[in-house]
Amino acid sequence: MQSDDGTVGAPAATEAADSEFSASREALRGVVAIPVTPFGADGGVDWGQHGALLTRLVAGGVRAVTPNGNTGEFYTLEPTEARRATENTVKEVGGQAAIIVGVGLDTAGAISAARHARDAGAQMVMVHQPVHPYISGDGWTEYHRRIAEAVPELGIVLYVRDARITGAQIGRLGELCPNVIGVKYSVPDPVRFASVAMDAGPGRFEWVAGLAELSAPGYFAMGATGFTSGLVNVVPSISLDLHHRLDVGDYAEALRIWALIRPFEELRAADSSADNVSVVKEALAQLGLCRADVRPPSRTLPRPVRDHVEAILASWGERWTI
Repeated sequence: MQSDDGTVGAPAATEAADSEFSASREALRGVVAIPVTPFGADGGVDWGQHGALLTRLVAGGVRAVTPNGNTGEFYTLEPTEARRATENTVKEVGGQAAIIVGVGLDTAGAISAARHARDAGAQMVMVHQPVHPYISGDGWTEYHRRIAEAVPELGIVLYVRDARITGAQIGRLGELCPNVIGVKYSVPDPVRFASVAMDAGPGRFEWVAGLAELSAPGYFAMGATGFTSGLVNVVPSISLDLHHRLDVGDYAEALRIWALIRPFEELRAADSSADNVSVVKEALAQLGLCRADVRPPSRTLPRPVRDHVEAILASWGERWTI
């Protein structure tokens, strides 16, 4: 359906989504934490530390968490581990934060994981960008439609990393599936983001800056109201402080915070994000919160990078409680 101004949208579907998923939409207008999955000395998941880290996030003020996200090493988890991560998250922080479970890979597996998330007590699922080497526009829509229609009770958040995905495609998916309520947009181009968001239908979706704190100011200037974060695992107050400044339009202070966290986020983004999770886990290890272990194809950090992380943490201690 097209509105009078030519944008794609379905007013009735928008109103229904706003009403039924209002609490979920509100949760997306903040810092969406992507928790790490801590591993023990035996290489398995340390579920006690997993719960402790989740509790720490929520105690620090976080109100939305995404188990089985990229910072949680989704692609290295066995299906049983991913399901338990969902269950443990609901157990530890259900009722205190919105839970947005990451699902993906093959369609049947994603649907099964989404249904498990629903039955466990989650409010939303985030559908990881398809990893198939051949993705057509129509196929992209069909993949997400099948998942969304399998769990109409859950809010669906799209994870968009492909610049070829258009606003019209996203808007059309929203017409087909009213429970598609949010988009984690991770294309490093604020102008492209603004165009896609406008073409998808103003006000129809919650737009989350998916490239974390480093890109948040540019995306907020173009209409995002939330951002995802791995850094929030380390010092929740930093991410929450940045979001507050962006939310109230205090860009001068937001950029001062941005400058302080930039070295950490640039370490994570270097070499096509090769050490994205490793840097977060190293920081947590230095704080005594979990081991630094990651699973291949990630790596534990070499000494010079570990020293750099230590120096960054020391600099943050001058402003925030570490």
